[in-house]
Amino acid sequence: MQKNMNAPLSCNDFSLFDLREGLAEEILETYPDDHFDLVITSPPYNIGKEYEREERLSLDDYLEWLDGIIEKLVKKLKNTGSICWQVGNYIDAGEVFPLDIFFYQLFKKRGLKLRNRIIWRFNFGLNATNRFSGRYETLLWFSKSDEYTFNLDPVRVPQLYPGKRHSDKKGDKAGKPSGNPLGKNPSDYWEFSGEKAFKDDPVWDIPNVKSLHPEKTIHPCQFPIELAERCILAFSNAGDVVLDPFVGTGTSVIASLKHGRASVGIDKSPEYVKIATDRVSKFCAGELAMRPSGKPVRRPKKTEKVAQVPEEWLQTNE
Repeated sequence: MQKNMNAPLSCNDFSLFDLREGLAEEILETYPDDHFDLVITSPPYNIGKEYEREERLSLDDYLEWLDGIIEKLVKKLKNTGSICWQVGNYIDAGEVFPLDIFFYQLFKKRGLKLRNRIIWRFNFGLNATNRFSGRYETLLWFSKSDEYTFNLDPVRVPQLYPGKRHSDKKGDKAGKPSGNPLGKNPSDYWEFSGEKAFKDDPVWDIPNVKSLHPEKTIHPCQFPIELAERCILAFSNAGDVVLDPFVGTGTSVIASLKHGRASVGIDKSPEYVKIATDRVSKFCAGELAMRPSGKPVRRPKKTEKVAQVPEEWLQTNE
């Protein structure tokens, strides 16, 4: 585990975070239109997690509920703002419904423009028995207009072929390096992680928050701080206001504060808001345990017992 060494001396320096308990559709009405620079969230997937069991909806009812919230989010978003909407799949009687397909239509009908459909790949999750095990989710990045923030430099990755040069037939560029010395634009497939990966690897791999992850809380679908901060660095500027209408245990608020953004988080669960408040307080004091940014996803060595084929399996194959 790592203590946060990047926390501000005082979170009060930003004026600036607001964690609110209640329904997103109601609390959003307390903010003016055109107020937020970035919305980043992962809405409930309606797949029967502990916070959904008493009110699991049909797919149509689920989409209708979030359609109303999306309507409010678009109104509260500045014309230059963006929305990052991270989702997985809805499962019904063994059938898979990719939620990003449905949500694309809800944003598109309101005039938002899809800039990227980002694939977040991770190694661990529930093992399926009647289909392949799911190991990725999607993040839809929409802008409200053609005037939007996109900061490429903070998330550039090294050139794959830094020595590559323009051909001798390229006029003024002939023979000169063809790449950008700051690095290249990363892909929309996020497989390698963190600040070190910005410098050392062209692909991003962000591990999901499971039992041994230092950021793990009681929340069953917590996303990692690195995932939120990647979006915050790229799609907002210092001093901007970031909103998460389903903030859970406060990940997006922490990532916002870490990079000098103001932040609003909303959640209907008193328990999650309490945990989020505690995590933010620890972050502000420099005491929050977080997975170090850029730490490679660990792969077991061939010599480790966990990577070796069990004797029982070998006997079975004889």
